[in-house]
Amino acid sequence: MTRKLVALDVDGTLLHFDGTMSDAVRHAVRAVVDAGHHVVIATGRSVIAATPIAEHIGLTDGYVVCSNGAVTITLDPAAPAGYHVIETVTFDPGPVLGKLRDAWPDATVAVEVLGEGFLLSAPFPEGELNGVQKVVSWEELEQHPTTRLTFRSSSGTAEDFLELAERLGLHEVNYAVGFSAWMDINPEGVSKASALEQVRRSLGVEPCDTVAVGDHRNDLEMLEWAARGVAMGQAPDEVKAVADEVTGTIEQDGAATVLRSLL
Repeated sequence: MTRKLVALDVDGTLLHFDGTMSDAVRHAVRAVVDAGHHVVIATGRSVIAATPIAEHIGLTDGYVVCSNGAVTITLDPAAPAGYHVIETVTFDPGPVLGKLRDAWPDATVAVEVLGEGFLLSAPFPEGELNGVQKVVSWEELEQHPTTRLTFRSSSGTAEDFLELAERLGLHEVNYAVGFSAWMDINPEGVSKASALEQVRRSLGVEPCDTVAVGDHRNDLEMLEWAARGVAMGQAPDEVKAVADEVTGTIEQDGAATVLRSLL
C-alpha cells in the first residue's frame, strides 16, 4: 500500500461550528490512520488548542501543523506537554501593529505566545482563544516576536477585512481572513502548505500522494499544494476554485466522505 499524507483542517472540516465532532468523521479519521496513512492535523489554532483535537481523535504520534504553519509539533504522550516543538517561525509584529492601530473602531488584537496563550489589546469574547490571556499595552504587544497575530472585530464583516488588508498594504506578512471580521497574520511565506511540505519531505511521501481537506481562506495554499485538494461544501467560492474537488458540507460530514474514499 502507498502511504499517503492526509492533511486535515479542524474548524469547519473536522469540527462543527459549535465545537463538536461527529462520530462519522472521528471514525473515518481513525480508519485512515489504522490503514497506515499519515494523518496530519493542519490548523490555524495554537498548539494548546490543537492538541486536544488530536487527543479526541486518538492520535498519539505524528505531526500537527499549528498557527497556520508557523508551528509544527510531533505528538509524544511521554513528553511533559504531550508533544515536541520541531519548527517555529516568528516575526516582528511591530510594523503590522503600527498599520492596524486605529484601523478599525472596535478591533482587538491578540499576539500568540507559544505554548502559553496570548497577549491582548483588550479582552476577546469568551471561548474564542485558549490558554492564558493577558491584556497589555499596545507598546508591549509590539515588543514580542510572535508566530501569529490575530485581529478581530464584532462590527465588521469578512469583506470589510479583506478590503482593509488590501488598503493597509500587508505585503510583508501572510494573512488570511475568516468567515467573519477575523484576520490571522503570520510571517511572510508561512502557510499550512509551507509547513506541510517540510512534513512531506520528512516522511518521504511523494508529492502525488498528498491529500488535503479544508474550508477556509487559510486553506488556499494547502489545497493548491496537495495533489488532491478538497474543499468543504460550505467553503467560500475562492476556496472551491483552487480545489480539485468539492465534498459535502460540515453538516453532511463531507470530510468523512473524502477519508472513506482512501480506504
